[in-house]
Amino acid sequence: MTMELAADVLMAALALRVFGRDAVILARRAAVAGVKAGISEMRRTSRSEGAE
Repeated sequence: MTMELAADVLMAALALRVFGRDAVILARRAAVAGVKAGISEMRRTSRSEGAE
């Protein structure tokens, strides 16, 4: 486990401890939004590359 990953896990655990279940719900929503943005970016990029 790298130091950056360990720091991220520690921050997530701390946020869960401080904010409780709301932090988990917000983290899930943020992850879903990130995945949706990534997928739409991949689709946009592949369509523009295919048009050339």
